[in-house]
Amino acid sequence: MDSRINDNFSNALADAILQTTEDGILITDNSGRVLRHNPRFSELWRLNGALTDETILDDILEHLLAQVTNQQRFLDNLELYQNQPTIKAFDSLHLKDGRVYEQFSQPMYSNGEVVARVWSFRDLTLAERVQKELYKETSFRMAILNTLPDLIWLKDSQGIYLACNDRFEDFFGAREMEIVGKSDYDFVEKDLADFFRQHDRIAMQKGGPSVNEEWITFANDGHKELLETTKTPLYNHQQKLIGILGIGHNITERRTAEERLRESEERLSLAMRGANDGLWDWNLLNNEIYYSPRWKEMLGFQNDELPNHLDTWKRLVHPEDKDRVLQEVMSFVTGDTEALEIEMRMHHKKGHDIYILSRAIRLYQEADGRPVRLVGTHVDITERKRAEIHDERNAEILEMIAIGKPAAEIYDAIALMYEARHPGMRCSLLELHKGRLLHGGAPSMPKAYCDAVHGLEFGPDIGSCGTSTYTGRRVIVEDIATDPKWATIRDAALPHGMRCCWSEPIKSSAGKVLGAFGMYYDHIASPNEEESNDLKAAARLASIVMERDQNQKRIHQLAYTDELTGLASRPHFFQFLDEMIKTSKRHQRRFSLLYIDLDNFKNVNDSLGHHVGDELLKVIAQRLKSLGRDVDFVARLSGDEFCILLDDVSDDYTTANLAKRCLERIAQPLQLSSRWHTPACSIGIAHYPDDGTDASMLLKAADTSLYAAKEHGKNRFAFYNQELTRKAEYRFQFEQYLREAIDNEQLTLVYQPQLNLTTGQIIGVEALCRWHHPVMGQIPPTEFIQVAEQIGMIKPLTKTILCDACRQAVSWQKQGLPLLRLSVNISPSHFLDEQLVTLIDQVLLETNMDPTLLELEVTETAVQTDQENIAIFSRLKESGIQIAIDDFGTGYSSIASLKHLKVDSLKIDKYFINDMLLDKKTQYLVNTMIEMGHNLGHTIVAEGIETRAQMELLKQLNCDTAQGYLFSRPVTAEQIPKLILNGIPT
Repeated sequence: MDSRINDNFSNALADAILQTTEDGILITDNSGRVLRHNPRFSELWRLNGALTDETILDDILEHLLAQVTNQQRFLDNLELYQNQPTIKAFDSLHLKDGRVYEQFSQPMYSNGEVVARVWSFRDLTLAERVQKELYKETSFRMAILNTLPDLIWLKDSQGIYLACNDRFEDFFGAREMEIVGKSDYDFVEKDLADFFRQHDRIAMQKGGPSVNEEWITFANDGHKELLETTKTPLYNHQQKLIGILGIGHNITERRTAEERLRESEERLSLAMRGANDGLWDWNLLNNEIYYSPRWKEMLGFQNDELPNHLDTWKRLVHPEDKDRVLQEVMSFVTGDTEALEIEMRMHHKKGHDIYILSRAIRLYQEADGRPVRLVGTHVDITERKRAEIHDERNAEILEMIAIGKPAAEIYDAIALMYEARHPGMRCSLLELHKGRLLHGGAPSMPKAYCDAVHGLEFGPDIGSCGTSTYTGRRVIVEDIATDPKWATIRDAALPHGMRCCWSEPIKSSAGKVLGAFGMYYDHIASPNEEESNDLKAAARLASIVMERDQNQKRIHQLAYTDELTGLASRPHFFQFLDEMIKTSKRHQRRFSLLYIDLDNFKNVNDSLGHHVGDELLKVIAQRLKSLGRDVDFVARLSGDEFCILLDDVSDDYTTANLAKRCLERIAQPLQLSSRWHTPACSIGIAHYPDDGTDASMLLKAADTSLYAAKEHGKNRFAFYNQELTRKAEYRFQFEQYLREAIDNEQLTLVYQPQLNLTTGQIIGVEALCRWHHPVMGQIPPTEFIQVAEQIGMIKPLTKTILCDACRQAVSWQKQGLPLLRLSVNISPSHFLDEQLVTLIDQVLLETNMDPTLLELEVTETAVQTDQENIAIFSRLKESGIQIAIDDFGTGYSSIASLKHLKVDSLKIDKYFINDMLLDKKTQYLVNTMIEMGHNLGHTIVAEGIETRAQMELLKQLNCDTAQGYLFSRPVTAEQIPKLILNGIPT
């Protein structure tokens, strides 16, 4: 029983092994019949189920042979096993598809006889490949190690060599196979072997790379090398020390080059100290740079104030010089240029620039001939360069004088020349004209200071230059803060950093004082010898320019100025007219020409004499010039004929208004030869390009219109286009009527109700101005409001409207009506007047009006975010007054301004209300305006509502307040109580 159990167990174990082993197993009897096989065998030979226990080996032999590469060898082995059944055999089979099998075959015995043969096949394909790759990789690495110029070796922890490269073989004079397994003591002297062993221990104790230098002698040829040796401990996967990797790098040439460089640097350093130059040293390999203390001192810095970085130089070199200098340096590094000698500007710590001459040499690495360092010097050549620049600029200024450059341009050039010569200095030139100081040139002086001095009378307390021109002598002020000569204008100078001022009078060749040249510093100082000489030279150079300029002005005066009246002469007029035509054509502008002729001037000459006529012409000229900035150019053409040019005219009213003022100004009575005389003139007007595009055509048109003016009774003006004349006459009549209406309070007010859209209740009214003239009839507000603004009557008109409207509102309150908000429109030009708030406060006080019930309506053009406007809004809001933006959505600035200004209401313009039922986009815009206004906390008012459909849509869009003809037209004050009591159906 026990024997059967053991047999069963053995069979089961055998089956389990066959099924789980990775080897393919085949068992055949002596006749070649298959006794047993496992699935792995079928898998390896790809039999696909063709093998059974009844199969004969010959049945699958062809299938096996088809897969192996050496078929004959396979057959020979089979024959050998058959002839010698007891033999055991091991072989490698290489299959055609690249697989490699390990084959093992041995006999199976029973009672001492061979009864079967067991075959095992193991797949070694992957192992074979790994072995080949490993061999290939090892060969590759050894090839690399043997081509490196470094000595490389590997020892175990006891100092026994495990491997080395070819270079190391040269050191010991032996091959690797002779070195492996031995120690240093087998090849070198004991002292050197001890040295090697000591540094092995240092690396092992340190646990990381250890570097040392050592001189060695090569056994193969006896030459010596200085090695930089790095020894690194090696550990296995359990972090147990297993050996030392050594690498020896030949640094003999580097050390020799360093020694030579050190000697060169020592010689150069001695030379630099003797020459007082700054030294710099740039290592091209690691980009490190060194600046000597003297290098930094030249720029005003202590040694520890500037880091030794390339960025230091880049920061200090002048931006205009940086790219040029870098390009020249790189050309020198690459060998494109043989020498490096560069001039550049560098920034000094005190704020000015100095000129530097930089020279350099290349230091080479002998191995490959590449430069490894640049060593150079800096020399301060500022004084030499300033002298050169001064001479160059002086020559340029003389050339500017010779070719007739404008005086102001030359003045600036002189000032800049001396400022460049003396860093930190600021210069100015002042002209003396009729006892007043006039700005000549001061390119570096603050404009505010120049403006403060310009036009001052010269005198002993008008600073250095004022005193110098007054006394005709040099004036040196070391401290502006304390010197009495600066008492008058000290406060204009000190805030701009001007502390001292030296002035030299500028004199003509005849000794007349023409002006003064001033030098300024920001600190207390007196001039040294160089500055004193330059002050005198600058004044002398300026005198040449100033005297020449004054002579040219006198010549120009004679050529271009009418001698009798001082106005522009006829030639000057035609020159100016041609220039104005060219400019207007280029910029597509319009200008006016007014041709003026005195009425009955011949009678004055004939009755009172030509000398009296000349006096009259002088008076007329002064009156024309007194028109001020309204006139761009005035000239006397001949006799009693004058011309005025008015540039950039956008409307005919501007020209007509100027002509009217000319008539009024000239017609003022004056006394001639003990007689009172009232002069008069006629004016003909022509426009460019409407009436002519050249001087001849314009003058002909103006002369024709002048003749028309005289034909209609003189003392009047006429346009070349008679329709324009009629419009101008109507406008002046309109202005007269409007002035009378405002002065006599002939304008009336009507009121249009404003309703709460939700309740239909009247919550306010808008006061609207109306003007009915007995001759011109009913005049639209848009027309007379605009004219009132243009003629300066908007302020009295606004006051009248505010007073009347507020009185009426208070009257309604006394009648017991509900409190109504009163809206009054304010003109944009008036709203920006700083006196508006004062006017409103005055009106509220006089009428006893509650300011919280007053709302001022302003258009978007008045809504700006400058400080003045914000201040006006704030002051009005502090008084409790409400502010509404009228015609919202038609302007350009209000949306950006709403967040800054305290606005209560937005009135959507009727343009949007009219279109919103016809155009979806307009409806979206209205909806957006309402939502935006509500989000900003504003009440929304819709004006111009005329239909119920408009009203219903606005209700849906949550509009707050409504106004328009649907509810009520503007009505008189007496009708408002009835509307409130009876209500308005919505």
